[in-house]
Amino acid sequence: MLRGRHAVAALRAAAQPATSRSFTASAAVAAISPPRKPASDIRKQTTAASNAPNVRPVPSPSFNPETKDTSHVQPLVNARPAEMDESFMGKTGGEIFHEMMLRHGVKHIFGYPGGAILPVFDAIYNSKHFDFILPKHEQGAGHMAEGYARASGKPGVVLVTSGPGATNVVTPMQDALSDGTPMVVFCGQVVTTAIGSDAFQEADVVGISRACTKWNVMVKSVAELPRRINEAFEIATSGRPGPVLVDLPKDVTAGILRKAIPTESSIPSLSAASKAALELSRQQLNSSIHRVADLVNKAKQPVIYAGQGIILSEGGPEILRELAEKAYLPVTTTLHGLGAFDELDEKSLHMLGMHGSAYANMAMQEADLIIALGARFDDRVTLNVSKFAPGARAAAAEGRGGIVHFEIMPKNINKVVQATEAVEGDVTANLRQLLPLLDVKTREDRKEWFGKIDGWKKRWPLSDYERAERAGLIKPQTLIEELSNLTADRKETTFISTGVGQHQMWTAQHFRWRYPRTMITSGGLGTMGYGLPAAIGAKVARPDALVIDIDGDASFNMTLTELSTAAQFNIGVKVIVLNNEEQGMVTQWQNLFYEDRYAHTHQKNPDFMKLADAMGVQHRRVSNPDEVVDSLKWLINTDGPALLEVMTDKKVPVLPMVPAGYGLHEFLTWDGEKDRKRRELMRERTCGLHG
Repeated sequence: MLRGRHAVAALRAAAQPATSRSFTASAAVAAISPPRKPASDIRKQTTAASNAPNVRPVPSPSFNPETKDTSHVQPLVNARPAEMDESFMGKTGGEIFHEMMLRHGVKHIFGYPGGAILPVFDAIYNSKHFDFILPKHEQGAGHMAEGYARASGKPGVVLVTSGPGATNVVTPMQDALSDGTPMVVFCGQVVTTAIGSDAFQEADVVGISRACTKWNVMVKSVAELPRRINEAFEIATSGRPGPVLVDLPKDVTAGILRKAIPTESSIPSLSAASKAALELSRQQLNSSIHRVADLVNKAKQPVIYAGQGIILSEGGPEILRELAEKAYLPVTTTLHGLGAFDELDEKSLHMLGMHGSAYANMAMQEADLIIALGARFDDRVTLNVSKFAPGARAAAAEGRGGIVHFEIMPKNINKVVQATEAVEGDVTANLRQLLPLLDVKTREDRKEWFGKIDGWKKRWPLSDYERAERAGLIKPQTLIEELSNLTADRKETTFISTGVGQHQMWTAQHFRWRYPRTMITSGGLGTMGYGLPAAIGAKVARPDALVIDIDGDASFNMTLTELSTAAQFNIGVKVIVLNNEEQGMVTQWQNLFYEDRYAHTHQKNPDFMKLADAMGVQHRRVSNPDEVVDSLKWLINTDGPALLEVMTDKKVPVLPMVPAGYGLHEFLTWDGEKDRKRRELMRERTCGLHG
């Protein structure tokens, strides 16, 4: 057989005895090292590469030099051995989960069982340490956990199975991420040996949830389970709160821990990294705080724009009240900021934005200094950014005002609106440093500014809406005002949740908010169906409180099965369904901008009375305006869960309204003559079907 010249050379080279030295640094090590086989015994070298000269021994001397330079090495110090926790030894992953929930003070869990998560459910079977709320759908569990967190300030905990059990919680997780709600989701997963094999109910939940959580992780071993649970709770509640997900393979939760683990991984505490970040943030603040104080003291027309961040920060509403009082500043809030400032205070401008009060919007546009506290300049607040806050921008250019942004989340700073001065970190802690630097102001000092505001309040009151033009029909705004009046002496213990739509905006506008955490709604994501399960979660968190879900019929339809959950666990939520037999907010847009082409926005509802009866829930229907107050009293005073269906007027617009693309000052308000023409045109366009 003919061989090439290079191949023959390679064979000759392979036949030579090996000359490389052993991979060792000392005779002692060589004595216990197994003998190395010659290269010829391992593999015949038949490639041209074998012709290359052997320029260095194998292995390279740099790996194991005969003499080492140790001048740079510090002498060894006997490290203090880590304190070990033996309390988990012999426990399964499920039992460790149960113990960690106790250590984190978890009192309630919302979830739904399934095969992949059964080791955990078996471990918490008949647990006396916390209550488990079983919904009718995992989405309901997620929204219940959100409502629980919003009412209590504690993270809501969700426990579901793998695959569809986990994916059904994606919407609540995204909702919680958008609204800064702390939530910890634990989901089952197939055994680690089956991951990637398309096993039954397998889903890449870590991949799926990456975009809708602050952090997620798959636990790879039972030994790391306590540490991962600690990390989950810390991340969910630190900085801007949000959802986290922990994926639990079944063999991890069924496995038994055989060795002790470091105590620091099993005891809830703030990590060293978090402590260092907080300290660094504090060191960078001083100069910014002084510049902000100078701007506030010089401003002629300042306004506070407060978001949910002021509520989430401990002591936030109290420090906001002190700030507004000392510098005599008007205060407007976002949808999620409602309750941060008492709306009965004369300095209150109520909610701002697309459906905010006209006077709040005008104040934002004409202010020479906007003080944003824990708010992120959402598009429903700014509307057309190029037209937003012209007064503050002009003042900033002249060096006498601008926009000051107190924000804990760095990515929210200068994301939408360029801040004149940004103060990063906990809003309450930073305001405490600001307060001593401010000059005391009175209403007399702000006489001209509050004169303008009072003029706007008289010109565009929130109470200005259609009342008597269509007699005999219940106006949803009136009903909400009556509910606000009936709960006037118990506002601190009255929690209102809503779905998403017109009813949500009417509730924000016409209920008077006086205390933090009493408004529970889906703001950023705008999730229809949020109201009822969130109300259930809030009632679980605050069993002593009056919890009312104000819902629309379309939104209520999406999660109405959770009414039976309230009945099963005797959770005394009250539900008001404003029934106009349409998707009201969408039909409003179709009326204003799409020439009354009502494409698929009218649905046939089930009989809510029969439905409530079948679920064992007390119920009543009202269609006469004269019966509204008595019906509301019945709802408030009824024990246990109850449903009040209110047949309302149709095609009622939510006003004021700033159309998309317009400036905050370019709002639509109620005008009786224009509304009559609107309804006439609607009847003409729809051949009398609507209007």
